[in-house]
Order: sequence, then structure tokens, then C-alpha cells
Amino acid sequence: MTEFTLYTAENAPEESKSLMADSVAAFGMVPNLHAVMAEAPTLLKGYQVLHELFQNTSFNAEELTVVWQSINVEHNCHYCVPAHSAIAASMKVDQGIVDSLVNKTPLADPKLEALRETTLAMARDRGVISDEQIEKFFAAGYGKQQLLEIIVGLSQKVMSNYTNHLADTPVDEPFKKFIK
Repeated sequence: MTEFTLYTAENAPEESKSLMADSVAAFGMVPNLHAVMAEAPTLLKGYQVLHELFQNTSFNAEELTVVWQSINVEHNCHYCVPAHSAIAASMKVDQGIVDSLVNKTPLADPKLEALRETTLAMARDRGVISDEQIEKFFAAGYGKQQLLEIIVGLSQKVMSNYTNHLADTPVDEPFKKFIK
């Protein structure tokens, strides 16, 4: 397997140094995912921008978690599943929601379950989903805006999940307690 460098704010490529400072400001540390992404400054920048954009969609904390974790679990991302479990805890998302997502069991809330199912359909079928799935999503109370906003979260997760697969990114210490 190819070895990837875990860059620090000090030894990162010049174009990544300010991005690493942004990571520290946002997370109080440089997450190992960002440390790997620093190798390609455009990847790290794109990831950070998509993360911010997705957090500013119409989705609330529970819905953000449903999209993120549905994709993380689907992609079998060893790093992002515990990282987003930690993020969900920090956002005060009910642990039952996180457990259902990680364990691939239906969510108790039908609206959140419709979001999970639609997100998975988008990820599995590369955006080609049935009219029936879309109607179920709309019937749950979502609209065209939210259907399109899933793409922002999916794009962000492809960047992180694929990076972690390539680099076998070590899970950060604060996230290890969320490994199941």
C-alpha cells in the first residue's frame, strides 16, 4: 500500500498551510483526514468548502448526520464513521439515530428514514433514482432543494471516504471511542 504523509501545520505544502490553520480553528486540531489531504491543496480546500456549504444547507443537525453517516457506512469508511459519530455527539444528535445509521437499521422517524433511503439510492445509483423514491422523499416533507442538497453532502463524502480508503487514514484519538 502507498504510504501517505500526515502533514502538520508546520510541514504542510505551502499552499496548504493556511488551510491547516483553518482546520485547527474549526476543530482544535488538524484531523488526520486533513493531514492527508494537505498533500493536494485543492482537495483539502474543496473538502473544507463543501463541508461549510453542506452545513449551511436547509438540513438540521439530525438530517446532516443522516446524510453523512448513510454515505460513510455505505462506503465502509473506517475513519469517517467514528469521526461523524463524534461530530453528531457534539451537535447533540440523538445517539439512537447514530446507532441506527451505523448498524444499518431503519430510523424511527419516517422523515429521517426517507432521507436515509434517498441518500443511499443517490449514492448507490449515482444519482439515477426512481420516480417512486423521489415521490416518497417529497411525501415525507422534503422538496427539490433538499434533493439537490444531498448532492453537496455526497460530494463531500466521496472526497473524504475515497481519501481514507487510499491512505488508510489513522483514526484520530478523540474519535477512537466511537469505533464500533
